[in-house]
Amino acid sequence: MSVARVTELTASSRKSFEDAIEKGVNRANDTLDNIEGAWVQDLKVTCKNGKIDEFRVNMKVTFVLHK
Repeated sequence: MSVARVTELTASSRKSFEDAIEKGVNRANDTLDNIEGAWVQDLKVTCKNGKIDEFRVNMKVTFVLHK
């Protein structure tokens, strides 16, 4: 039987939401083993001078714990 854990994180990118998601999962993979997936919970942009400055995602990453 496997046991999984979920951790919440926020990632950002100046390019796109997709890039922010990729950066978040890649960074989580540096510290967590056995990542199985991620649920993108929220999308947000920050603006400066009326233009999008940064894309941000809040996500929950699921990983399986070692036995």
